[in-house]
Amino acid sequence: MTYQDRLLKAIPGGAHTYSRGFDQYPANAPQILKRGKGAYVYDENGREFLDYGMALRAVNLGYANEEINKAAIEQIEFGNNLTKPSMIELEAAELLIDMIDSVDMVKFTKNGSTATTAAIKLSRAYTGRELVARCAEHPFFSYDDWFIGSTELTKGISQKDTEGTKTFGYNNIESLERLFDEFPNQIACVILEPAATEHPKDNFLHKVRDLCHKNGAVFILDEMITGFRWHLKGAQYYYDIKPDLCTFGKAMANGFSVAAIAGKREIMQLGSIEFEGRERVFLLSTTHGAEMGGLGAFVAAIKFMKEHNVVEYIWDYGTKLISMINELAKKYEIERNFVAGGIECSPYYLTFDKNGQNSLGLRTLFSQEMIKNGVLIPWVALSYAHGENELAKTKNALEKTFEVYRKAVDEGYERYLVGSPIKPVFRKFN
Repeated sequence: MTYQDRLLKAIPGGAHTYSRGFDQYPANAPQILKRGKGAYVYDENGREFLDYGMALRAVNLGYANEEINKAAIEQIEFGNNLTKPSMIELEAAELLIDMIDSVDMVKFTKNGSTATTAAIKLSRAYTGRELVARCAEHPFFSYDDWFIGSTELTKGISQKDTEGTKTFGYNNIESLERLFDEFPNQIACVILEPAATEHPKDNFLHKVRDLCHKNGAVFILDEMITGFRWHLKGAQYYYDIKPDLCTFGKAMANGFSVAAIAGKREIMQLGSIEFEGRERVFLLSTTHGAEMGGLGAFVAAIKFMKEHNVVEYIWDYGTKLISMINELAKKYEIERNFVAGGIECSPYYLTFDKNGQNSLGLRTLFSQEMIKNGVLIPWVALSYAHGENELAKTKNALEKTFEVYRKAVDEGYERYLVGSPIKPVFRKFN
């Protein structure tokens, strides 16, 4: 029995995140990984791959960073989870408050889904409204029903949840205006990422904020990905915008399980207990939400990022990588079929067939050939561990991959792809 067979037998979907599932990778991808170090991961047989997945963007310093691990282990030795709030719990909370300009209070949790759902609950409690407006182009906010119900995957979700979340377009303020016009005094909050594949245009974020406040809705920025990548103070600082609530996770603790909901005191304190006689919001109450090892890693990660100018480094590496990919694509005369772009600290690549149509088959083929050449690149997540040597390895792998890719554009990917093309995560049927 293969590892894939064993995974599918033991775990629904074969992994604890759908984007780690076998259907997101070519047939030659490693079925299971044993460890990671720096910018590399290793399978059960010790095969090495230069990694651009970086634990779904959760690792921005490099796997098994010694300073971060040491800080986490120190807190584990202190007990890791105590009966009352811990010293590191307070230190981490005050650190985030001091660092992020819009934040007066913070509550930690273990994953981004619970953080964003807590923001939705607070917004509903604060406004007395039900509806949520979320950005259609931003692919994932939560595994909870308020979000999943707005996707194709509605099986098992109540009609109330499928109807309770409305969508609008990024950099399209008119689409959000239409929602407020269509549902007057019903929208509790608007949630979006500050940016994903493109920068906001024409003061879009500021217009969203103003529209929210004009209509009495809470303005939420989900910084799971942008936080600690765009700027240490978040993309909200980079774009000079202050949300009412914001959420963080992913790279804040270099792979350790830490996420947070944070924001204005008047909203956050609805989940507090010291105001006698006031109706309470049962916000977050998690046994492991303030686990000390993860919070120790968070504090150490912030210190490391400051000392090593990690954010600036990642922006620079991303600029070099995008330029290199596009130059090589031009060299192999596939510049219209393979395009690297996006915001430099968080690049993307796109694959198009000879008719200019997006092609998952070519994307899978590209990933297949890169794996053959020692690079795992399901998407592009950068880390401080990606250096000049890694850039050179990437270039070498791209040269060999583009030779095959060029032929596949002309002759069809089917001639060169082993196995099936990858599938969208959000699809109605398997």
